[in-house]
Amino acid sequence: LNDNPSHYKVTLSGTVKSPKINFDPPFVMLMPVPLDVKTETTINIIPQDFLRKSQIQVELPELELEDGDRIYPFSVQFPEGKSIVISSDGTNKELICHISFRSSRPVSFLGNMFFIDEEAN
Repeated sequence: LNDNPSHYKVTLSGTVKSPKINFDPPFVMLMPVPLDVKTETTINIIPQDFLRKSQIQVELPELELEDGDRIYPFSVQFPEGKSIVISSDGTNKELICHISFRSSRPVSFLGNMFFIDEEAN
């Protein structure tokens, strides 16, 4: 500056962290029950590296029975809400999720439930 050419070099470095969700327990096995009786369990959803508030959505599996009928025997509830919130120390608060199953028809299922955020992650 002022006829004194100086060069300044600035180096920036950083780490990109993608938001992710962990589960406790990591998988669920619901006990066999008589027809039309509900079985349920509770899981903790542990969000990590979310930088802004987000909502969790759940894609529940549709089951096809032997006769071709389709049913949705699973349901989920979030008793404390399904918003991922950032606390004052920068961490994300865990969410509680109740998963239940009830069917009036005999069925067995092994598969996935998808928990996604607003950006479909």
